[in-house]
Amino acid sequence: MKPISLLLLLLAAGAVLAPAADFTIPIEKFKLPNGMRVILSRDNAVPVVTVYVIYGVGARSEEKGRTGFAHLFEHMMFEGSANAPKGMHDKMIESNGGVLNGSTHPDFTDYYETLPSNKLATALWLESDRMRSLAITDENLKNQKEAVKQERRLTFDNRPYNTAIVDRWPQLSFRNWQNYHSLIGSFEDLNAASVADVAKFFKTYYAPNNAVLVIVGDIQNGAAKKLVETYFADIPAQPQPQHPDLSEPGKPQPKQEVYRDPLARVPGVVIGYPGPARRSPDYYALNMVDALLTGGESSRFQLDLVKGKESVIQYEANLGWPFAGPSDYKAPGDYGIFLLYKPNFAAQQIVDQVQEEIARVQKEGVEQKELDRVRTFLRLSRISQMQGSLSRAQLLGQYELFDGNPELVNTEIGDFLAVTPAQMQAAARKYLTPERRTVLEIAPAPRKRPAGAQKEAQ
Repeated sequence: MKPISLLLLLLAAGAVLAPAADFTIPIEKFKLPNGMRVILSRDNAVPVVTVYVIYGVGARSEEKGRTGFAHLFEHMMFEGSANAPKGMHDKMIESNGGVLNGSTHPDFTDYYETLPSNKLATALWLESDRMRSLAITDENLKNQKEAVKQERRLTFDNRPYNTAIVDRWPQLSFRNWQNYHSLIGSFEDLNAASVADVAKFFKTYYAPNNAVLVIVGDIQNGAAKKLVETYFADIPAQPQPQHPDLSEPGKPQPKQEVYRDPLARVPGVVIGYPGPARRSPDYYALNMVDALLTGGESSRFQLDLVKGKESVIQYEANLGWPFAGPSDYKAPGDYGIFLLYKPNFAAQQIVDQVQEEIARVQKEGVEQKELDRVRTFLRLSRISQMQGSLSRAQLLGQYELFDGNPELVNTEIGDFLAVTPAQMQAAARKYLTPERRTVLEIAPAPRKRPAGAQKEAQ
């Protein structure tokens, strides 16, 4: 749970006792004949609109020998299409004052454009053109293979903690290959990818019946619906893709390992526990436990570990960490906690301190005043998330893709706020035990000096 400022919490404190659903996001949902689901959410406060497309394919859909395809395809989607050559997509959005991007996740890949609302047709045309006619060529594939490799070098291999978190942590915490293989993929698999492989991946997963289109912002629903039908309705559907079995074998076992990171200057530790199914009662209870422990400046970790024991420098945690948060969490996943701590403490001390905080919940439960704080924090987080057209679109798209119910944007906060102290205590006892715990210590290591530098020093 990411911290939120104490000032914002105080501003929202008066809303704790208000009804959970004291805001309503307008939603219109329909489906095109080709199976593409469409969600419209009108908000005429400012003349801005977000077009968001989420596809039901992520790293966990990949096959052995084809790791990194989901991420490679995110790059390929910006290489041009039949009527929008390479570079035109970016140029048309940015020249109209907009922004755009895409991202790859374990269970989905998404793309967005946020721009002035009078340019809605431009964004829809661009998205539809690459959905129907992406330019899959040898040249584009070669370029993006190198781009993905360079991204890995810059954002993972040459940054502290990232390789341990993105590559090693999933291998330690999961046993099913579909769940633990690298999100960004290996160089060997990327090199082996052919145009035929990429074309097959595109046809299988980038079909309208495997996508959700969300439009949020300054729109008129009738006009927006006509534009959607004009640009997307004639894109042919494909056979619905078969997704692999993601279930984890056997019972969780405690594991602990040390990863030596030559780029790290401060030690870190990752602590994880296998989590519950999405939208189960335990899911809501464990999210509330997370908010109690890590949410905001008044959280237990902030008060007891950062300010009290002065052992922890910073932390982050979520169900699904490091690749997901509560909205896009999909089982199987961990409740993961990542902490950086002061070098005068040992990793095991930090692990013990975290477990002691959890044990307090397991033994003593949660007082009403703390529950009120957590409820305030979660309500404020949700209200803040709804204010931006992009964050609202993302939430709507994920609810539709994972749950088939975008109306959860208005109602699910009530499920969180209805959690009782007894349910939080029971969830902590059930899930957050040392017998189910995985620990990855990230220890700073000396950097290897180039051979020439070693000779010069001698």
